[in-house]
Amino acid sequence: MVQEGVRAMSQLTDRMIRAARLEVALYEEVEADTSALQQAMMVVIASSVAAGIGAVATGGVIGIVKGTLGALLGWYVWAFITYFVGTRVLPQPQTRADTGELLRTIGFSSSPGVLRIFGFIPVLGPVIALVASLWMLVAMVIAVRQTLDYTSTLRAVGVCIIGWFVMALIMIVVGGAAGMMGLGR
Repeated sequence: MVQEGVRAMSQLTDRMIRAARLEVALYEEVEADTSALQQAMMVVIASSVAAGIGAVATGGVIGIVKGTLGALLGWYVWAFITYFVGTRVLPQPQTRADTGELLRTIGFSSSPGVLRIFGFIPVLGPVIALVASLWMLVAMVIAVRQTLDYTSTLRAVGVCIIGWFVMALIMIVVGGAAGMMGLGR
């Protein structure tokens, strides 16, 4: 039992490193591995908690909890929007995907986000957080390109940008509604 847990953690760590290295084969692997959804969720949680810890000076412990829940919601919404835009609005003839495939690959594209844990370091922290965020975006473009079987990286960039804007709008509306109901505190 313990050995199985160690093996699972080792596989997760290996996959996160490969995802951060932008290995195309990793994104193909997790796209096909229907059992990798829990691992993808763990990557999103780890990245979110790291960002919360990195920003603990400004957000406190409540910021970590809110950030983690917001990131999980954002991950799901962004994957669904990316699925819709990528398969219905901007598909290529060979595009075949489902939301589970996008949840898994986009989840692993959050791997570089664990570096945001260093966000609390004066001067250097914000630079690390920015680099990690840009790295995550590049990883997401690769994840989307591979999952949607695009031959064009530019198309994947477009889908990611459209998805991000729609997701941001939804999160602003949801956040605004929560704030008006007194739930945003």
